[in-house]
Formats: sequence, C-alpha cells, structure tokens
Amino acid sequence: MPTAANEIDLAKIRTEFDRDGYVAVRPLFDAATMAEINRELERYIADIVPKMPDSEVYYEDRNDRSTLKQMQKMSVYDDYFRDLIETDVIHDMAAAVLGEEAVVQNLQYFNKPAGIGQATPPHQDGYYFHLTPCKAVTGWLALEPVDHENGCIHYVRGSHKATGFRPHGRSNVLGFSQGITDFGTDADKANTEAFPGDVGTFLMHDARTVHWAGANRSATRSRRALGFVYFGKSARIDQEAKAAYQAKLDADLRAANKI
Repeated sequence: MPTAANEIDLAKIRTEFDRDGYVAVRPLFDAATMAEINRELERYIADIVPKMPDSEVYYEDRNDRSTLKQMQKMSVYDDYFRDLIETDVIHDMAAAVLGEEAVVQNLQYFNKPAGIGQATPPHQDGYYFHLTPCKAVTGWLALEPVDHENGCIHYVRGSHKATGFRPHGRSNVLGFSQGITDFGTDADKANTEAFPGDVGTFLMHDARTVHWAGANRSATRSRRALGFVYFGKSARIDQEAKAAYQAKLDADLRAANKI
C-alpha cells in the first residue's frame, strides 16, 4: 500500500489541527504513488462503477458518463480502496487528530468536471453526519493539481471551536444538499484560507470546520480528489434522523434525474 512521501509528525499535526480546525500536508504521497492511485481509480471506474447502486454514483448529467461527479463507499466495493482508508497513514492521522480510535465510514470520489463543475457551498460536514458527540474528520487527497480556477478548498480558520452548527438550508448543489445560510460575515472573510496544491496534496478537517470550494472555471481541467471520512469511536449516530435525511435526499436526486 502507499506510504507517505515524508515522515509524518503526528504530534505537530495534532497541534495545528486543534488550533485551526484543519491541517495540510504537501505532498502526502509522491508522484509514483499518486500515479498508482490514479491507475487504480481508472480501473475502479471502468470495472466497479457499472455494478454500484445509482444512489452511490452521481453525475452532473446522468446521460453523459464523462460528467462523473461523486462516488460513495468505494472501500465497500474494492479491496485496494478499502486498504487505502483502513490501513494507510491517513488512518493514523485521523486517529491522532481525533484523540481516539478512528472508525472508517466512507471513501468518496469528488470531481468538478471541466467547465461545468459547480461550486461547493459553505458547509460543515457534521451537519450531515448526525453525531453525538460530533467527533469526526474528513481527509481530502488531490488527484491532480488544484487552484482557484478549478475549485480549490477554502477553510474558515478556527470555525470548529464554535458551539453547535451554523444554520444550513437547501443548496441545490448535487452531493452537497445543504449550505450555510449566513455565510459571509466579517469573521468568515478575515479567517478564510485557500488551499491550492499539486498532485498528492492532502488536507484533513474537523467535522465542524466551515469549508467551501469554488466552481471549476477551467474549460480543459477537471478537479478530482478522494475524500476519507472517519468517526471517533465515541461518536454515536442518530439513525432515525440520518435515515430520514438520506431518504429525502435520494428522492430529490431521483426527481432531478441525478441518480
């Protein structure tokens, strides 16, 4: 399995994460490793995606398979990606910043196709997770260069320290059904940090950290990445609330011919 390009100082990462609500490693994996991961992804798209439920594969245009936008639960369907999220250095980082055992939840694929990839609305992952306590993190691995043109991630520094969640409302963005409705305060603007990066750039953020990404304004470049979701061992899911949320989301996506 892939190994980190450089030795990872987990104590330093924990300190930065606690302070800011996120951490960046540039790069986590070297070029050869990223080439391997991208080859495995192409295999997965060709061989596994056709067998996956429609509810776990999203397209910008359902009739155009080149507009693949998002995939869920990749580690459930494939041994390579199961090993990537369960046994790799990313899992160790998640446990370090959570301060407890990291329980694998989801390995996702995110893309903003060239020219049509929509902006990701400002949101907090924990709003979707329905956890008590909200002990969870998301990792994000750039599969290709990312910048302001094709939609790099922005974090609001220190936003993970607030009590509760910001108000969210329907966003109509595929894969991100809810967005923060009061985003854009002076504090948001003053504390926002953008994260462009090369292939292999890795980010990890707290489930309460406010983050967003711009649209893909490039006519030729996509913006592909993998997402790694872990819950802390102490976190408990409100299954009833989560099931109701997912059922409504699936119904809305089918009505819009997105799944």
